[in-house]
Amino acid sequence: MSTLRFHAIKKSLNKKPIKIEEKERRSNIFCANVFNEDKMRQYLTKEAFVSVMDAIVNGTKIDRVVADHISTGMKEWAISKGVTHYTHWFQPLTGATAEKHDAFFEPIGNGRAIEKFGGGQLVQQEPDASSFPNGGIRNTFEARGYTAWDPTSPAFVYGTTLCIPTVFVAYTGEALDYKTPLLRALQAIDNAAVEVCKYFDKNVKKVNASLGWEQEYFLIDRGLAASRPDIQLTGRTLLGHSSAKGQQLDDHYFGTIPNRAMQYMRDLETECMLLGIPVKTRHNEVAPNQFELAPVYDEANLAVDHNSLLMDVMDKVAERHDFKVLFHEKPFAGVNGSGKHNNWSLSTNTGVNLLGPGKTPMSNLQFLTFFINTIKAVHDNEELVRASIASASNDHRLGANEAPPAIISVFIGEQLTNVLDELQNVTNGKLSPEEKTDLKLNVVGKIPEILLDNTDRNRTSPFAFTGNKFEFRAVGSTANCANPMTVLNTIVANQLIEFKKEVDNLIDTKGLKKDEAIFNILREYIKKSKNILFEGNGYGEAWEKEAKKRGLSNHKTTPEALKAKVSKKTIKIFEDLGVLNKVESLSRYEIEMEEYVLHIQIEGRVLGDIARNHVVPTAVRYQNMLIENVKGLKEIYGNDFKKFAKQQMTLIEEISGHIESINSNVTKMINERKTANHIEDIDKKADAYCNKVKPLFNEIRYHCDKLELLVDDELWPLTKYRELLFTN
Repeated sequence: MSTLRFHAIKKSLNKKPIKIEEKERRSNIFCANVFNEDKMRQYLTKEAFVSVMDAIVNGTKIDRVVADHISTGMKEWAISKGVTHYTHWFQPLTGATAEKHDAFFEPIGNGRAIEKFGGGQLVQQEPDASSFPNGGIRNTFEARGYTAWDPTSPAFVYGTTLCIPTVFVAYTGEALDYKTPLLRALQAIDNAAVEVCKYFDKNVKKVNASLGWEQEYFLIDRGLAASRPDIQLTGRTLLGHSSAKGQQLDDHYFGTIPNRAMQYMRDLETECMLLGIPVKTRHNEVAPNQFELAPVYDEANLAVDHNSLLMDVMDKVAERHDFKVLFHEKPFAGVNGSGKHNNWSLSTNTGVNLLGPGKTPMSNLQFLTFFINTIKAVHDNEELVRASIASASNDHRLGANEAPPAIISVFIGEQLTNVLDELQNVTNGKLSPEEKTDLKLNVVGKIPEILLDNTDRNRTSPFAFTGNKFEFRAVGSTANCANPMTVLNTIVANQLIEFKKEVDNLIDTKGLKKDEAIFNILREYIKKSKNILFEGNGYGEAWEKEAKKRGLSNHKTTPEALKAKVSKKTIKIFEDLGVLNKVESLSRYEIEMEEYVLHIQIEGRVLGDIARNHVVPTAVRYQNMLIENVKGLKEIYGNDFKKFAKQQMTLIEEISGHIESINSNVTKMINERKTANHIEDIDKKADAYCNKVKPLFNEIRYHCDKLELLVDDELWPLTKYRELLFTN
């Protein structure tokens, strides 16, 4: 066993959990470090408080003079918490969060200083933006960018820093972050949904999109992770033979949480409570050392911020407990990877969940309206929905018999399928009194009872209705939720706008009553959206064939999937709703394709290094030991040595074959990479990395993993799966 591996394992086994004692009820510390409404009432003037709340609720602008009052109150609160610095906290297109800290401290001369934080510093800053991805929006030498305060997401204190959630835009106004398009999409869904809601309730003034994410992750001992260059540099294992015991006994799922992991979770949850992240659920997931946490749902923008913040906090808390958190969608071959299920719904200012049926036919009709329009939106934009969850890491997970396939479909359950089938048979035009009664009582009127008893669930569905919300199950565990949420809210908003036009047209031109017009349009939508509905096993080959017949796309790789983001149809939807202009759409496509290339490039370099500088030398060393053994047998037995050295000689030959295959495939991979690197066109470059470079990873891995089984365990330099997955 290599010295590094030996000491890492020994140190890991000797580690004792840091005991975390919870001294206060969580309800008492919830939002203690958040500048929420309660803190604002305490630290702001009445005028400032009203201005902030108006901005949060109605989106009104905050006057610069009032901003000075707000910043003063925010500073005083932060200083009372021991804060010394502030930062504009934003989410650039790197996939991580970003922050630049500035001190409140400011000298005023004569050896004196004050704590200063003005309205201008709160509302806007100009960080050095030249090194963030911009997709060609700006030249590097002139890539000035601005951060601007987002009052809808409250400021918070982490450590000794006041963090102010902000958007990040270019000097020329284009969005350079995930938050800006999300806010625009949320405004679009608000406007569109309110107009449709007025068919049912004139009192509806605002509709909020809600999000409840579920975060899956692996916890690996930090020392063991450090002994694996692939985990350190790529977040996953690029090679490694499966452990004899994996997840096949299903004994980890929902099992007793290991003590060390439990202490980590308790510490993490305390940090979350202080930061206002409403985590509620924790449990073991399917794979060994895999876990999940989930919060109570929240308004989508805040929920996205909370998830991005959570991933930062998880890493920092993990250091205290000598863990490394792996967010990668597929860190280990042969066991389940990780996702981030996005539970999405819409709710009104009157307290109604638009995807939850009420107790009357009219409220059920409202439910059906938003339910069917969502299905229609996904049907008409299934390629864009697939593109919204595309990444190099998520490609490993989608369709891998543990996660939804790359084919986008919608699961609604047998009973709701029957409801739609009945609704589809509504007569064209005006309804007879008998038809109206039958429809409202026998179809629409039964929905609450149906949903109450509907316990169907389909883990193979990428987009499933789960009682009072849709669960977008295909989102990857490393993803920023803003990406899929921007797409989902945009396409549903676009669909609702079209729906209202069609309903109003029937009312105005055909003289239909409102209910009849709605029923007729919904009936047509059901017919047109049938192909996206699927209740069966999404893992089977039969579904791939069936999906192809239905005209559904099956984009299995990121370069293939991302093209939907720059189709004429997509660009028009985004432009029409003011979510992304054409320049912003094209730049994001460029950034995501480049990111894909860089991920595969880095993995190729790391794999080549490990294969040639770790695996092959170890195999040669063991082979030399076998050769010496054979020489010794020959000295003892003379020409009869072969019958005693048969197995050793077979091993020597096998090892030589694997070494040869590794070296030849690494050489091929390097050459393919060099060829790809000279390609200027990003589409062709990504295609080359996807179809020429990446396939060689499996070839190299296969032979490395075979050597792991052949070479003496005492010599093997890399920490093995059984140690990574079963040490905690």
